[in-house]
Amino acid sequence: DANAVKTVYFTFDDGPSANTLKILDILDSYGIKATFFVIGTAKSEYMPQIVNRGHTIGLHSATHNYSSVYADVNSYLADIQQISDIVYNTTGVRSNIVRFPGGSSNKVSAKYCNGIMTDLTVRIPSLGYSYFDWNVSSGDASAVRVPADKIVSNVLSSAKGKNSICVLMHDTSVKTTTVDALPAIIEGLDAMGFRFEALKAETYGFHQAVNN
Repeated sequence: DANAVKTVYFTFDDGPSANTLKILDILDSYGIKATFFVIGTAKSEYMPQIVNRGHTIGLHSATHNYSSVYADVNSYLADIQQISDIVYNTTGVRSNIVRFPGGSSNKVSAKYCNGIMTDLTVRIPSLGYSYFDWNVSSGDASAVRVPADKIVSNVLSSAKGKNSICVLMHDTSVKTTTVDALPAIIEGLDAMGFRFEALKAETYGFHQAVNN
């Protein structure tokens, strides 16, 4: 249906960093909101800007160290509590949205704890969290610096034929080309009829198939 409302959720993982501030300026200039899944080893002093500028802050991981996060269920829960507390102590927001390191479909967790994702994908919602994967990848993590035009084409080509997309991007300090790509991504999706929204706990979770 050409008249159906098409929605895009931008998500930025593994920040905040100095690039987060640049991304926030770009988002502000277009008047759109996004979602930032933050980690505890990043520049937490930038977390309040995410919140104060009207974006959603989500929980990614305190350490983002797979071997410790996925050692067992309790290790994961301790890690998510730790990043929750960092976000709360920094911003005053108690976030209830989560993105698992590697996404819920990750296979690396099986190296450390068999079946942990099968458990966590049930347990985390039961604890009052919504978890979010993605259905469009910017590909900005496939190398240290992926060319900006490649990031743009990855997103726009993957968005074709979809009415609701959740885009995986990264706002770490090395991801300068993600910043460079953002205006063309925004303008391209706008031209395709997408409207931009930040994730909320009640948004559908874009859940991938669990592999462990």
